[in-house]
Amino acid sequence: MPVKTFRPLTPGRRFLTVSDFSNITKKKPEKKLVKTKKKTGGRNCYGRITARAIGGGHKQKIRTVDFRRNKHGIEAEVIAIEYDPMRSARLA
Repeated sequence: MPVKTFRPLTPGRRFLTVSDFSNITKKKPEKKLVKTKKKTGGRNCYGRITARAIGGGHKQKIRTVDFRRNKHGIEAEVIAIEYDPMRSARLA
């Protein structure tokens, strides 16, 4: 995973590094493994604000991930590396 570094034009940019998105696939994710996430905006089931300063942002979709991977004897291959807005890691 390539890492992009910045030139120190300001003190905040001196040690700034971000991950480069060049290795992420351009294709859309598998439709069966993607669900929309409803935002609450910091409100509970009664509609009252319980957590302040929460709201807005871009619409995100949850990717379903099989963490157990208990399919013994079945080989798997990585087809693509995808971006996931809910995680800091990439999905393979």
